[in-house]
Amino acid sequence: MLQVSKLIAGGKGLAPVLVKRASTIELDWDVRQKSRFDATDSLGRHLGIFLPRGTLVRGGDVLVAEDGTMIRVIAAPQAVLVITHCTQHGTPFDLIRAAYHLGNRHVQIELTPTHLKIEPDHVLADMLRAMHLIVNKASEAFEPEGGAYSSGGHSHGGGHSHGGGHSHDHGHDHGHDHGHDHSHDHDHAHHHHGHGGHSH
Repeated sequence: MLQVSKLIAGGKGLAPVLVKRASTIELDWDVRQKSRFDATDSLGRHLGIFLPRGTLVRGGDVLVAEDGTMIRVIAAPQAVLVITHCTQHGTPFDLIRAAYHLGNRHVQIELTPTHLKIEPDHVLADMLRAMHLIVNKASEAFEPEGGAYSSGGHSHGGGHSHGGGHSHDHGHDHGHDHGHDHSHDHDHAHHHHGHGGHSH
């Protein structure tokens, strides 16, 4: 087994010709959010990936094996729900509302200017349709936003410098945001709001 313990986010700083020549591995999101996993590349080599804990692997990243060879990561198509607003009756603000409600449930979301993408969940799909959004099943790459409460979200997305100043800052955000969001959800549940000053 060939060991891999280095990741170059987005292949930054590498000559495009080297990246193009690299072997590839196609991985879905379930695997790419792990820091330790096995995979087989396009050359049939068995790889053991051991990355720093909390690292998220994104499509386009380049892994460097112990022998110096590079492996380009491809985000594999997988089952997703694509959420768009109704152009006749809705507005793009409907997507912002949807992202807020999904975020409150700590759902992983891929955000784009035109649509949201989540992993299949029929309960959430029904909720979104009740909000007059259009929900379609698709098979596409899934690249969810790295959230402040997810341990690796910003260490990968925020820093191409793992372990640099960014990772310290985001580590602070992680603890603060998680604690705050969590207590906010429980202490100020929406039911309390309903019986609070707003309704009277």
